[in-house]
Amino acid sequence: MNNMIIIPAIYEGSRDLKDKTKKLTFGTNEVTPEQAANLQLMVQEFCYLAVKMEPFTGEQQEVINDLKSDIDAFGKSPGQRMRAVLYRLWEQVPEGYDDFNLYYQFKMEQLINHIKTKLHD
Repeated sequence: MNNMIIIPAIYEGSRDLKDKTKKLTFGTNEVTPEQAANLQLMVQEFCYLAVKMEPFTGEQQEVINDLKSDIDAFGKSPGQRMRAVLYRLWEQVPEGYDDFNLYYQFKMEQLINHIKTKLHD
């Protein structure tokens, strides 16, 4: 599969989701069989989306193609994984916290302070 698929499209709108992300909707003209196959291979995969009103230059395409993600095999960044794990821990052992955000701040501060003790002056 080609690393990058560029398809002219019309941005039709977006919808806010519960987790504060957005669901974007685009309409395209008819796609080639190769484009359709490549798009199908990307279903439920993390990818970058670049949108602009005029065609991308060769230099812009190179920049986009060279982007690297901090998303891992689980589909989350290390920070997202940490938050998810802390949430599961809070569900099981809330340590007196009724609000996860307060618990998260407390646990992150504990972790930061622990790491700071390991630093040399």
